[in-house]
Amino acid sequence: MLFSRWFYYFASVPTLLKGIANWPIAIRMFLGLPVRKPVVIELKNGCRFKVRTGMDVWIIKETCLDRDYERNSVPIKDGWVVIDIGAGLGDFAITVAREHPGSVVYAYEPFPESFTLLQENIELNRVSNVRAFPYAVGKRSETMCLETTTGIAVQHSTARTATSLNPGAVQVPGLSLADIFLNERLSRCDFLKVDCEGAEYDIFLHTDEETLRKIRHVCLEYHDGVTAFSHADLIQFFKENGFQVKIHPSPAHSDLGFLYASR
Repeated sequence: MLFSRWFYYFASVPTLLKGIANWPIAIRMFLGLPVRKPVVIELKNGCRFKVRTGMDVWIIKETCLDRDYERNSVPIKDGWVVIDIGAGLGDFAITVAREHPGSVVYAYEPFPESFTLLQENIELNRVSNVRAFPYAVGKRSETMCLETTTGIAVQHSTARTATSLNPGAVQVPGLSLADIFLNERLSRCDFLKVDCEGAEYDIFLHTDEETLRKIRHVCLEYHDGVTAFSHADLIQFFKENGFQVKIHPSPAHSDLGFLYASR
């Protein structure tokens, strides 16, 4: 795994240089060198993203350049209804919205700092078909505790904390997947993207069959070792609910990977 990890990182350099117009700024951020803020990463496809750290740039590389959420799934088509759970700074939602102006993307991001960045990036890219919501998603609609002690915004999770008294826990509003459909009056979701640091088990294993039948395609990043469940449980769950499933393990981390489920 160590060799695979370093090979993956090394092989990513050409992708960064090829896909990012102002790549010297990205390199400086990865090296921990000072940069003038705010930092805006400009992709050669026209997308622009305000970022905080080198990790934000890496997420953009994986989402917008590697196309991790789409390359082993179906290509998203114009006019589709797309839901983005764990929208972060808006990399996936904004890319989809720009490429498919006839689609609507419902983006959910609970961490206040990231939600503000999401809104700023929506405005920066002048997309009008992203609807952003400051909610976590879980098994029911209720206030949730978001664990933030890692200090890395993209790793904050509602699955790693049990009480609001835990150090670094932030209380955030939450919704169930079923209530997303109910609140937005959605009869279908053509593509559901999920990256929520272990909360994927809580979301799906408590979602009713009626809601699942409204979903055509799912791509999620799974996180083993966070809860008592693993991606094997999700494979079984989706197959039992009529989905065909593919897995793409991370080349860099044995506990991470992508699960693609389609009807």
